[in-house]
Amino acid sequence: MLTSAVAGFIASAVLIIAIGAQNAFVLRQGLRREHVIPVVLTCALSDLALISAGIAGLGAIIAAQPGLVTAIRWVGAAFLTGYAVLAARRAIRPTGSLDPAGKAPATLRATLLTTLALTYLNPHVYLDTVLLLGSVAQQHPHRWLFGLGAAAASLSWFAVLGLGAHRLGPLLARPGAWRILDGLIAVVMAVVAATLLLGG
Repeated sequence: MLTSAVAGFIASAVLIIAIGAQNAFVLRQGLRREHVIPVVLTCALSDLALISAGIAGLGAIIAAQPGLVTAIRWVGAAFLTGYAVLAARRAIRPTGSLDPAGKAPATLRATLLTTLALTYLNPHVYLDTVLLLGSVAQQHPHRWLFGLGAAAASLSWFAVLGLGAHRLGPLLARPGAWRILDGLIAVVMAVVAATLLLGG
């Protein structure tokens, strides 16, 4: 039983730690200290739901409907491209530093909507979380423990990324450093969007 949980934790960690649009957004929220806990919980609970759906068999249904994945891919690419443009604009024309008093935070509603969009409009999340983890879980005698281990890895990663990011605050307290970060975020978003458009 423990072996299945550990296997799930490792498999999920390998997939989730890769730099992507969602991770970049969580990092940015952590650095700005804006609605970090709601963002972390939204990402972790979303992964839990998707992993559970994959284990329950949704992965097989999605695999049988390639048109659905294609539609999500194009919508996701459009959203990520827009977000990349916004990040690039911030990098070119910064509006301030990481000082929380320097800029009014986004509303919780807007932040959570962006979090949900970055999560559910990205086809990679279905390919990795639902299809891949769901398929691997079927190979374990205790597939739901595998899923719990995978969900634990997700929660741990997002918590470290979001809640631990504030330690980088002093390093990125200057507008120049923040411009570099936004530039990197723009590149990440644009690359992910390009891979989606190219069918990657």
